[in-house]
Amino acid sequence: MILVKDLSIERSNKTIFNNVNLSLGSGNIILLKGKNGSGKTTLLKTIVNIIDPSSGSIYWKGKPLKKNLYDFYNHTTYIADKTSSLSKLTVQDNIKIWKKIFLSKINNSQIESILKTLKLDNYLNQKVSSLSFGETKKLEFLRLIIEDKKIWILDEPLSSLDDESIDIIGQTFQDHRSKEGSIIFSSHQNSDIGVTEEIRL
Repeated sequence: MILVKDLSIERSNKTIFNNVNLSLGSGNIILLKGKNGSGKTTLLKTIVNIIDPSSGSIYWKGKPLKKNLYDFYNHTTYIADKTSSLSKLTVQDNIKIWKKIFLSKINNSQIESILKTLKLDNYLNQKVSSLSFGETKKLEFLRLIIEDKKIWILDEPLSSLDDESIDIIGQTFQDHRSKEGSIIFSSHQNSDIGVTEEIRL
């Protein structure tokens, strides 16, 4: 579905990355691996059209991405390394907003089950600002389920999570893959999450 061809980024006469190629199809999980500052975030932002590449092309369903953005965004959830939840509102309020924005069909019992799995069920009435960074990261994963889109593009989703939470995320990834969903995510750490391709930056 997503094809990245010979993508390069240069900033202030410095090459961030050069001639990156990748293809993300149904059921694939691509890991962008590299140290902090290697260009992982820049690459993801380029793929979702936040940053323009210096050279190279990105295609969605065989068409240039910029000519097919509406359809691309209808099928894609992008979660940056910084939270998108509103810190002054409660966990429950954020969930209600996400459900309304994305016209989600997920029911309350499903949300309760996911919150319990993520060990966030006791935080419903707490403001997001009172959560730890790891807890806030886990809350972001609920957005993936609420939006229910085929393509997940995630920047450092495993950072600040304990081993148990990483295992839960790994199972969530595999469940999504089994439903012909696709994931591209960045990480600078090692994990046992099953990926179909690893790209080093």
